[in-house]
Amino acid sequence: MAVPPQRQLIDGFETPRSRGWLEQTRRQLFERGAGGLGVAALASLLGQDAGQAADAPTAGMGLPGLPHHTPKARRVIYLFQSGAPSQIDLFDPKPELAKRFGEELPESVRKGQRLTGMTAGQTSHPVAPSLFEFARHGDSGAWLSELLPHTAGVADDLCFIKSMHTDAINHDPAITFLLSGTQQAGRPSLGAWTAYGLGSENQELPAFVVMISQGTGRPNGQPLYDRLWGSGFLPTHFQGVKFRGVGDPVLYLSNPPGFAATDRRRMLDAVRQLNELKQQATPDPEINSRIAQYELAYRMQTSVPELTDMSDEPRHVLDMYGPDAGRRGSFAYNCLLARRLAERGVRFIQLFHRGWDQHRDLPKQLAGQCRDTDQPSAALLSDLKQRGLLDDTLVVWGGEFGRTVYCQEQLTSDSYGRDHHPRCFTIWLAGAGIRGGLTHGETDDYSYNITRDGVSVHDLHATLLHLLGIDHRRLVYQHQGRFHRLTDVHGELVSAILR
Repeated sequence: MAVPPQRQLIDGFETPRSRGWLEQTRRQLFERGAGGLGVAALASLLGQDAGQAADAPTAGMGLPGLPHHTPKARRVIYLFQSGAPSQIDLFDPKPELAKRFGEELPESVRKGQRLTGMTAGQTSHPVAPSLFEFARHGDSGAWLSELLPHTAGVADDLCFIKSMHTDAINHDPAITFLLSGTQQAGRPSLGAWTAYGLGSENQELPAFVVMISQGTGRPNGQPLYDRLWGSGFLPTHFQGVKFRGVGDPVLYLSNPPGFAATDRRRMLDAVRQLNELKQQATPDPEINSRIAQYELAYRMQTSVPELTDMSDEPRHVLDMYGPDAGRRGSFAYNCLLARRLAERGVRFIQLFHRGWDQHRDLPKQLAGQCRDTDQPSAALLSDLKQRGLLDDTLVVWGGEFGRTVYCQEQLTSDSYGRDHHPRCFTIWLAGAGIRGGLTHGETDDYSYNITRDGVSVHDLHATLLHLLGIDHRRLVYQHQGRFHRLTDVHGELVSAILR
């Protein structure tokens, strides 16, 4: 691994050679670093040359030296299905289970693995075969449920990983883990790490955008917290900017009544001068972040209305995304907006769709979730492909864990529920650098344990960063005396899915 001469690798972390640098006090670090990374990031966000930012040693569209290698992907669109879609009802068919309807899950399959508090007290854990039909699709022969007819139409563009597994068994720690590499709150999200490393391609829009839609399957599903797209200990301007489905697309984007654009500009100039005085008195990179965020918000007053004006979208494109494409805040609308963001060079676009937590009445609820997402997800891929954007856009679809083969609560011939299952679940990827038409990994006859080619959350993160041109072992940030990275001390590249 090529390492700049002033740096060395210690346990996989890229660190300065000088021990004296490590012995600086926190105040000294701020004083010396405020004119470095913070000002360089400010210069990048403000579209300035390095020479325009005082004491800036470097500038550009991200950290110096990145990308580490030639990237396949310039951006990511992550379609996060919050609540955990049932792999056994959508992607991982087990037809032999029809003969075992209502039988107890064998202990030889469960192997003493822990259960959630919702089913640990059940006296019975009966096998619940899927009610849905499966068929092979495309030249690849990928298995897909009847609930996903549109996804079936793009099967040869998809790489299914059926052997994902996670450490968490409940929603909040599992989502936090999948989006930040740890179950503990407060760490930078995947999108924030990407923005930190690679910067922004469009100075008029954020590098990292988040949108949320409400599913029809389980409308009152698990909540989502802003920290899930937060910057953690990274400078705050790397956090995701949430676009809303009602009112202003971004909070406080519009000027108050009677407040002209010239007034806003004068106010920002005055606030910037105050912040610069504070920076001189108390060097702190967060002051630079604050200035950059104010300036970006000002530029977004022009760029966001143009972005969200769908009047230039042809009727056939709107129809491709489905009947909800014109309804702000829907998953279909957000998918179309994701394509528009990708066209404009936004680095990381994350869509959250709630409602996948089917503990009961799964056949009805899951059908609703798939109606929300199937057509728009497939349309997004087709739209990107037609515009030549899929070649350098990485698309990811999946939730935080899987669902159990056994029934939660009452099992009947036409209804059942499924509990959380971290041992195996399915996601799919498509686009830049991904081998389409591939199925990676296998599970046992109960879709309960992985039998081949397991992929951990850290492995997924390492692979996503690799496609963006980043060596996950070398993207680090010092916090509280330690060098941190998204994958911590874990993560192996899933090279089998790459082309």
